[in-house]
Amino acid sequence: MHRRLIAPGALAAASLLLAIPASAADYRPGAPGIGDPYYPYYGNGGYDVSHYDLRLKYQPKTDELEGTATVLATTTQDLSRFDLDFLLDVSEVRVNGAKAAYTTSGQHELQITPATPLPKGTPLTVVVRYSGVPSTKSAYGFNTWHRTPDGAVAADEPEAAWWWFPSNDHPLDKATYDVSVAVPDGTQAISNGTLQSTSSKLGWTRYNWRSDKPQATYLATLAIGKFDITTGKTSDGVPVVNAYSKDLGANDGAARASVERTGEIVDWLTGYFGPYPFSSVGGYVPNTTTGYALETQTRVYYSPKQFASGSNTSVVVHELAHQWYGDDVSLKGWKDIWINEGFARYAQWLWSEHEGEGTTQQLADYVYASHPADDAFWTVKPGDPGSDNQFDIAIYDRGALAVQALRNAVGDDAFFAILKGWPKDHAYGNASVADFQSYAEKVSGKPLAALFDTWLFQPSKPTAPSARTASIARTSAATAQPKSWKKIEAANDVHTG
Repeated sequence: MHRRLIAPGALAAASLLLAIPASAADYRPGAPGIGDPYYPYYGNGGYDVSHYDLRLKYQPKTDELEGTATVLATTTQDLSRFDLDFLLDVSEVRVNGAKAAYTTSGQHELQITPATPLPKGTPLTVVVRYSGVPSTKSAYGFNTWHRTPDGAVAADEPEAAWWWFPSNDHPLDKATYDVSVAVPDGTQAISNGTLQSTSSKLGWTRYNWRSDKPQATYLATLAIGKFDITTGKTSDGVPVVNAYSKDLGANDGAARASVERTGEIVDWLTGYFGPYPFSSVGGYVPNTTTGYALETQTRVYYSPKQFASGSNTSVVVHELAHQWYGDDVSLKGWKDIWINEGFARYAQWLWSEHEGEGTTQQLADYVYASHPADDAFWTVKPGDPGSDNQFDIAIYDRGALAVQALRNAVGDDAFFAILKGWPKDHAYGNASVADFQSYAEKVSGKPLAALFDTWLFQPSKPTAPSARTASIARTSAATAQPKSWKKIEAANDVHTG
């Protein structure tokens, strides 16, 4: 082997070539999708967002929304054009101060062409002025903007941002947020993070919210209406802000009896997952007709239907567990949904054990025995379910079975070290199922490929884990149903995020 010698003159020439700016031919449009195989046109390529500043004005009577979004980003390629995901009517776009051309393409793409091409590594300030009536806009045949008797709510998964702000709408591009909303006096605006200030002028009150940790776009939320707001703190001093529509009716008491335990539940979850990762926590219950709950970051959305049968602390546990598993550590692609839902469901099982209403193993055995081998439940693969099955009950329940199988395989010491170490090791980032398997193998010192394949990727009923503790299976899962299971079943009747 020999080393090729390069003359000094050649090195100087190479340096000169590197200094020459890219030609116009080298600039290309950013991709109209970030690369997620489940949702090819969600998110965008060519840039990375660091911050959204949203200044909004909303009229509940007419559902009219006006806004100016300032998006701070950096180009990740030599960029001639780029997209934002958005549905409302745009009146002006500026890129780094200069007016930019724009048009719409596809179902939800706002295509922006800056006045001059943008080299890789260029800081971007993108200003979009817009207005519209969100309830009249649809994409792919659906609308995720929920009107209420006194306002509206933006909270849905895997998409919700298109109806109220332009964004790079995929969890891979997390950012911080300032959300400022003006509403008629007597109406309130609630969003993620902490309330920085309020002001009132000319019949309008403006609420300024800040979310200071990286946040996925689908986890951004907005609720406008008339609320009763309560405040408190966790034992670690994290502010708790909860809100309840003033017209919840019969569900009001049960909602409060559940959501008001947020601080207590966060304190309990820190024992399993480590310190709470954000600057505030809480939830809100608007008067909507939807049935699900969603882990909107720091300010969980709960449908009143979650409390139709009485108090439901189990769903509160589920959504708060997501603050670590799903919000702090977000999925890389939507196929990685198991890390979100399997562990949030398992947190419900841990809460059941905490309340003396059935151990995690009893609940696992009950779920396992409740689905015969020919049940379609077992054909859904939690590790890669496909977009049609992304929120199938199997992602939650078979997903939690996989967590219990992992616990049985590695033992409690390693398992709880994994449970707490994962959010710390991947804080404010993104990770995949494969990343989690590697981390679990590293912490436990055991090969886990076969276990993960069996419980997450095979479309058939696995053999029950052999290293089980005393369980219902030794008697009869069908007759020894844990007391807590009715509460968990009630939470499963409607989708929870």
